[in-house]
Amino acid sequence: MTVLGGSASAGLLEEAIVMGAKKILFFGSCGALDKTLCAGHIIVPTSAYRDEGTSYHYLPAGDWVEVKTAEKTAEIMTTLNIPFVAGKTWTTDAIYRETRDNAEKRKRDGCITVEMECASVMATAQFRGVECYQFLYAADCLDGEDWDPRILGQMPEGAHEKYLRLALEVARRLS
Repeated sequence: MTVLGGSASAGLLEEAIVMGAKKILFFGSCGALDKTLCAGHIIVPTSAYRDEGTSYHYLPAGDWVEVKTAEKTAEIMTTLNIPFVAGKTWTTDAIYRETRDNAEKRKRDGCITVEMECASVMATAQFRGVECYQFLYAADCLDGEDWDPRILGQMPEGAHEKYLRLALEVARRLS
């Protein structure tokens, strides 16, 4: 888990790389753009729609950042018998612009989640030549008439520890 937002996360990633990190694992919450993604469900992002600013400082302009490590992350989740879904995510740094219209556009592009860091950290890692892995867990839901906070801000007891243990096991298998 990291700080909130792509630029801050990219900054932390830069510092970890300077200290010698070669493989990095990010994990954290996201909003579901598909109400069938249950609260707490694991998502492995495969590409990130670039609706933030940081990634443009690391990669040439374009709409998407590929998550080059998604296949390996998915393999590990499968080996661990962790139910997950793999798919595109929408990275935005404007949380109050996650409007119904914008969410519908991203859904039409194939995005199943929205978050604030994936495009930024993947672009940074690719620019710096390090492996960056990521998994998300669905917290709130933007697929409906009204925003549904679900577990956002009120995680069930033991959930943080569950995700941390999963992250540690994934990291162990990456080494």
